[in-house]
Amino acid sequence: MRRFLILFLSALILVGCSDSSNGNNEESEPQATRPPGSPEFARGRVLIDTGGNSVLINVDVAETDEQRAFGLMQRESMPDDEGMLFVFFEETTSAFTMRNTLIPLSIAFFDFDGEIVKILDMEPCEAEPCPSYDPGVTYRGALEVNQGAFDEWGVEIGDSVNPLPRSE
Repeated sequence: MRRFLILFLSALILVGCSDSSNGNNEESEPQATRPPGSPEFARGRVLIDTGGNSVLINVDVAETDEQRAFGLMQRESMPDDEGMLFVFFEETTSAFTMRNTLIPLSIAFFDFDGEIVKILDMEPCEAEPCPSYDPGVTYRGALEVNQGAFDEWGVEIGDSVNPLPRSE
């Protein structure tokens, strides 16, 4: 558990220190266009280990209240290998909402060790009242991807989410 926390926090520090402009980096992947008014997000990568398969995802990292509240709102599309990593520095049971979110998403909630404890599908909501998506479990982070991607990749409860430092 301690090893995961050290790796996780180290990866976040490295992500936060990386050049988010991507410059002429040959490893740069196309990113979804961020809507006007969205907060800046650090870029990172996450490796999902399914036990028999590994999936590498490029992510925007939401680690402040402002970033977590905005999330993927107003984005019209997202590449298949992209997602958003929500980081909480304490355990939480907070529900998510899809207010002003235009694309259907799947979300995996993971615990202190990176183990996925719940996966939900969420539908876009452009008008109030929007439903809440409550995982019903305590978690330390969440990963949103295009709806159905976890099924396509064979990701299940018990698999692990591992943030990786960006290679520059």
